[in-house]
Amino acid sequence: MSTRIAFLKGHGTENDFVIVPDPENTIDLPPAAVAALCDRRAGIGGDGLLHVVRSAAHPEARHLAAEAEWFMDYRNGDGSIAEMCGNGVRVFARYLQHAGYVGEGDLTVATRGGVKTVHIAKEGDVTVGMGRALLPEEGVTVSVGERSWPARNVNMGNPHAVAFVDDLAHAGDLFSPPAYRPATVYPDGVNVEFVVDRGPGHVAMRVHERGAGETRSCGTGACAVAVAAARRDGADPAVTGTPATYTVDVPGGTLVITERPDGEIEMTGPAVIVAEGEIDPEWLEEAARRRA
Repeated sequence: MSTRIAFLKGHGTENDFVIVPDPENTIDLPPAAVAALCDRRAGIGGDGLLHVVRSAAHPEARHLAAEAEWFMDYRNGDGSIAEMCGNGVRVFARYLQHAGYVGEGDLTVATRGGVKTVHIAKEGDVTVGMGRALLPEEGVTVSVGERSWPARNVNMGNPHAVAFVDDLAHAGDLFSPPAYRPATVYPDGVNVEFVVDRGPGHVAMRVHERGAGETRSCGTGACAVAVAAARRDGADPAVTGTPATYTVDVPGGTLVITERPDGEIEMTGPAVIVAEGEIDPEWLEEAARRRA
């Protein structure tokens, strides 16, 4: 790396990201480099990294270029690749608006979890069409210390285990992944949500995101929680013909999740760009070398 690399920092309900604009996909970002950038003490700091690439320039997204000009090449904070990040899509869209690539209104974003529809509202919130939830039949039990709970298996393009608990403190510190069994249900790991009720159509959650630990928010997790809560409450929009909407409080703010009768799920919440600057390439090379 011989030239400085532009970056921005943004967050959606305090789920924060390093943003690296790279329209033509010319920047090499191996896992060790991503982990160095996301390090909160020695790097910029973030729950993950949003690599902003034109779909036509990325081998994983070229087949989606006709549907979406931009590809969200998302990485977890440890450098591993993830299929989707709901808060990340909102921040990704906000970056495109900030950079002048798009304006208010509708756009599409390609992700490893498929093409997502996005609406940037005049009042500032961003709505993302998150697709449909899959509800695998396999059950799972989640454990923290001496406590265990049955968890609902929900897939939002990435896997989730949703456990309803009496107190969010029972989730522990969430530094390490909560134990679950049987392990075969989630061979590649899982995001685990702990949920309490706040009122009708209103829940609060904490989450351990695989590859990141506890985060202040998780968009796909909030969607999984809303779907699990609706089914627990006897609401299935495909059956009733009526949308199910849940307000989901996360440590970093509030998201509103609506599941429509056609199964499509929409997530609405804030997205903020807070800073921009340049990465020193010599530092990045050395930091990545030490982590490799």
